Amino acid sequence: MKIHKLSKFKSHSKLRAAIANTSWLFGDRVLRMGTSLVVGVWVARYLGVQQYGLFNYALAFVTLFTPVFTLGLDDVVVRYLVRESSDKQEILGTTFWLKFLGGVVSVLLAVGFTVLSGEVEALKIWLVVILSMGGIFRASDTVEIWFQSQVLSKYTVVAKNAAYVVNTLIKVALILTKAPLLAFAWVTLAEFAMMAISLAIVYHRKVSSLWRWKWSYTTAKNLLRESLPLIFSGFAILIFMKIDQIMLGQMLGNREVGIYSAAVRISEVWYFIPSAIVASVTPSIYAAKEKSEEHYYKRLGQLLQLMAGISIAIALPMTFLSNTIITVMFGSNFAEAGPILAIHIWTSLFVFMGIATTPWFIAEGLNNVSLGKTVLGAILNVILNYLLIPEYSGLGTAIATIISQAVAAFVSNAFDKRTQKLFLIQVKSMLPFPIN
Repeated sequence: MKIHKLSKFKSHSKLRAAIANTSWLFGDRVLRMGTSLVVGVWVARYLGVQQYGLFNYALAFVTLFTPVFTLGLDDVVVRYLVRESSDKQEILGTTFWLKFLGGVVSVLLAVGFTVLSGEVEALKIWLVVILSMGGIFRASDTVEIWFQSQVLSKYTVVAKNAAYVVNTLIKVALILTKAPLLAFAWVTLAEFAMMAISLAIVYHRKVSSLWRWKWSYTTAKNLLRESLPLIFSGFAILIFMKIDQIMLGQMLGNREVGIYSAAVRISEVWYFIPSAIVASVTPSIYAAKEKSEEHYYKRLGQLLQLMAGISIAIALPMTFLSNTIITVMFGSNFAEAGPILAIHIWTSLFVFMGIATTPWFIAEGLNNVSLGKTVLGAILNVILNYLLIPEYSGLGTAIATIISQAVAAFVSNAFDKRTQKLFLIQVKSMLPFPIN
């Protein structure tokens, strides 16, 4: 009886910790969403459609190389850190140096591909150079992974937001002083640098010295072996998210990128919701699998149902209010983004669902299967963009994005025996009534 009560107490303690952690992550994302939206729209109005499109083209190009500096390590490292027997200092040190080296390589790749592609516009090249350097400072995300594994994200939220608020104020100052486009790129880089310093300070004060972290070749090899499919999956996911802006820029020019980017900024601002929730509940899902399959799938079903409900609640009103939202926020120069937003917002249903199923693929050891599905969706996205952009411009890009996301995150699961159980749970999560 006492053992049962103790177990129940621990379960409730973990639940409270997860809820508190999620609250901090949500607070972080809400603050960022609000200020980013207001200042981002102000920046768009200040730069105008053409320069705003140029900045977003360079940012999208740099973002394609994100998997090179993240190396797909985050979820894998969290699982390692949750294990009681693991050497925490060795895992953290190895992760940091892998991410740092990945950041250096990502800069070389981004700049190298820009030059090799025949790009001659000096401003665009400089934008890529400056923005890509942020990947080096992202090695500090190792600290965030540690606090996430301990369900203590409040410390990293405070640290990162301090840097974020300062840089947001600097962006406002740049607008008021009529600064050039490159200044906004430098501020973006400075934000990553300040966040890295803030995270280092909070880890040193709350946990231990960073100098205690250790490098291990064996640990590096083990981590990379597990994360390799996630690296390629990350590339495929980013093709979903960013190849549209790059193809629009290559095929139609910076103006079309600016229009489309305005719609995407409103549509993608909601993506913080699944990321925050899944980051907090992932450790409990792994723990549930160790307890029982029934408990494990119940947790997963509840998560998917929550994701479907939230995404639909967002998409429905946004569909009918899209023209008004774009005109009020960005001005009449961006009016063409309204219909694009009305379509693109439905991508959130499958994005939310894809993020929510990530812990399942990792727990089941099916990272290769996840990779195959995302690659399929990415290829489909490129093909559809190629076919639809010349005729429908940004609208075609939005249609291509939603179809490819649906195929990768949902439809393809129905045709693979290994994922059919997951598919049935996904279907149930989208129904307005429960079925057995």
